[in-house]
Amino acid sequence: MLRTSTKNFLSDPRSENISFIVMLGKYMYFAPCKGILKKKLLQDRYRVDSAGTTGYHIGHLPDQRGILVAVNNGIDIRHQKARKFYPDDFDLFYKIFVMDLSNLAKVRKMALTSDHKNKVGILSENDEVTDLNYGNEHGFKKVFELIDKACDQLSDELQKPQP
Repeated sequence: MLRTSTKNFLSDPRSENISFIVMLGKYMYFAPCKGILKKKLLQDRYRVDSAGTTGYHIGHLPDQRGILVAVNNGIDIRHQKARKFYPDDFDLFYKIFVMDLSNLAKVRKMALTSDHKNKVGILSENDEVTDLNYGNEHGFKKVFELIDKACDQLSDELQKPQP
């Protein structure tokens, strides 16, 4: 379940052109998230991108452990490259989802208007993605499963017929 009121957060009269970004602080996490969402959503209707709140990994490929877990789940993220989230992204994307409360606060602080702040929500209400910088493959599998479940819920909400 999404933390923000899903019905109001996702409803948009321009639903044929919904774009959003899934973003968080560490590239090793959002690369699989971007790949998962791209696989679940209609590509001609949704644009999925990802970015980090820091610039430490700009231009880098995803973590090898994340690549392995994604490939084992039928998702190829080997060619994705990290980029930084900038305030201009508020105008480029209709919704912005973050993976944890820390990044929720960071992104909302970057918002220039209340409309920008209202675009930001957390992907999973019940679970935050934890730091796996020193984790093993099992930890990456757990994070992949958590993200996959949250993306299933988001995909279902986004693709639900509007009344």
